[in-house]
Amino acid sequence: MFKNLNPSVLGVSGHQSEVIEIALTYGFRGIDIDIADFTSRVQRRGLEYATRLIRSASKMLRLGNFTLPFDWEGEEEVFRAGMGKVPEYALVASQIGCPRCVLTITPASDQLPYHENFEVHRRRLAEIAEAMSQAGVWIGLRFQAAGSLRKDRTFQFIHDLDATTLLISMSGAKNVGLVVDVWDWTVSGLPIEKLRSLSREQIVAVQVADLPADVPFMEAKEEHRRLPGDGGVIDIPAFLRILAEMGYDGPVTPTPYRGLFGRTRRDTVARMAGDGLDKVWRAAGLPSDYRGAHAAAVVSAAAASEDSEEQD
Repeated sequence: MFKNLNPSVLGVSGHQSEVIEIALTYGFRGIDIDIADFTSRVQRRGLEYATRLIRSASKMLRLGNFTLPFDWEGEEEVFRAGMGKVPEYALVASQIGCPRCVLTITPASDQLPYHENFEVHRRRLAEIAEAMSQAGVWIGLRFQAAGSLRKDRTFQFIHDLDATTLLISMSGAKNVGLVVDVWDWTVSGLPIEKLRSLSREQIVAVQVADLPADVPFMEAKEEHRRLPGDGGVIDIPAFLRILAEMGYDGPVTPTPYRGLFGRTRRDTVARMAGDGLDKVWRAAGLPSDYRGAHAAAVVSAAAASEDSEEQD
């Protein structure tokens, strides 16, 4: 498995070359991508142009995950319009070496009762999975356990492991698995050892965040998601050790609450996330990755070319 940066979650923005440099500098070996941006680049300039910065860092940096750039749970017309582009997104993701798509389940609804909502999700998940499977892309499904996300909503919906695995099973798709988010896993009341009941093939992606010691699980909110290694109550190293024993080889992504950082500089945020991930990585007894101090040299030539071509 490898340390993975999600720029959007951390509020790290900039040119592709800048984000790649930040990822390498602060110890990440993978990076999530904006699939709509990549697809647009391929359409405008071709695959060779769109991927040259990624290729320039390919010996040190892998691609982690992407999310669909439309509301897959929204109104039917929104879903149908978005689905029109899914085969293209999947093809581009496959071509650039990013075979994992993460979908998040909203745990409540004000419109649909549980059974109707379940059927909508089952049908849409099966449709997305079919479009993705033709390009060899896997879907990771993430449940959200925080009770605050269901409070004052009309209808409850999927917010735990059992219901999520049932949805996956009922979809009939062979390329759908789980996102193991250690924060949601813990808040939902699941013991760490339950992770051993899963197979390596069921785990598409892993997300890590900590919970402050003074926040009871039943009162946890998304705003309480902290960086790994921040001294909270979640035994993230134990999760990582089990995942390593299982042979999981995918991305491990810090996913704290984005609003946690305010106006903090992007380099500082990336350094904090990298340091926190390093801390739990070492505590789990996993081999440490280098810090790419020479990252600028790796991508500078390609970045200069990108800047000049963008002016055209």
